[in-house]
Amino acid sequence: MFPVKDAPGHAGAMLWRPRTWLIPAAILACSALIELGGQAAREALRYERAAILADGELWRLLTGHLAHLGWTHLLLNGAGLGLVWCLVAGSLSLAGWALVVLLTIAGIDAGFLLLRPDLAWYVGLSGLLHGLLAAGLVAGFRARPLECVVIGLGLVCKLTYEQLVGPLPGSAETAGGAVIVAAHVYGASTGTMLGIAASIRRWRKS
Repeated sequence: MFPVKDAPGHAGAMLWRPRTWLIPAAILACSALIELGGQAAREALRYERAAILADGELWRLLTGHLAHLGWTHLLLNGAGLGLVWCLVAGSLSLAGWALVVLLTIAGIDAGFLLLRPDLAWYVGLSGLLHGLLAAGLVAGFRARPLECVVIGLGLVCKLTYEQLVGPLPGSAETAGGAVIVAAHVYGASTGTMLGIAASIRRWRKS
């Protein structure tokens, strides 16, 4: 059963409630702690295909999405998370968002393991951010159709550009390393499916 709100809407006044920010705050706090550990922590916690499959270091499937290339990378992802949360926080309950976070990470990892055997390692929140945005837009469509369609079209255009051309100009230089655009597609695809599941659950409940 997917935990959903009875009447989703724009974040609005919710954004002033500390409880609304528990999930992004927890994500960023974990990422900051990892970053404080420096390069050693990054290498021990990043998604690393060989370490996961050969050595059974399964924690990397989670921590790889919390580790970053450096403080600049973390600050950029933190700003992105804040923006996404402002746009879609009201679409699901706190429990629903927690489930979306975990399942989106699992979906991205599955994509890496099954579809990208060439990807040796990965760090960052970008795939998860795309998943959160997609899930929130789909789940909130009934309450905010025009807003969700406009933002959703922008997301689709971005993903299409990345698949046909490559990362957005300047994104790799800003982040401090290669941008794995496959993570964006896997995250957005998983988030879309979760948003649909939440919408069906809400429809059945009502």
